[in-house]
Amino acid sequence: MNNENGHYAWTVTVGTKGQIVIPKEARELFGITPGDTLILLGDVKQGLAIPPKNGLFEAYFKQIFGGEEK
Repeated sequence: MNNENGHYAWTVTVGTKGQIVIPKEARELFGITPGDTLILLGDVKQGLAIPPKNGLFEAYFKQIFGGEEK
C-alpha cells in the first residue's frame, strides 16, 4: 500500500520456521538485496521494527560488531 507522503504498509506471512518474506516492492524501495544484514528491533509495548538498512542502525552495527559496510 502506497501513500503519497512516503508511508507504506505491506502484509507478510510468518512461515513454520519463523521466517518472513519482505515484499519485492519493499526490497526494491529500500535497496535490500540477498545477503544483506538487517536489524530487527523489538519493544514489548510498541512491537517490531526493521529500520532502513542505509540508516543510522547500519553504522551502529558496524561500530559495535566491526566489518565492512555493504
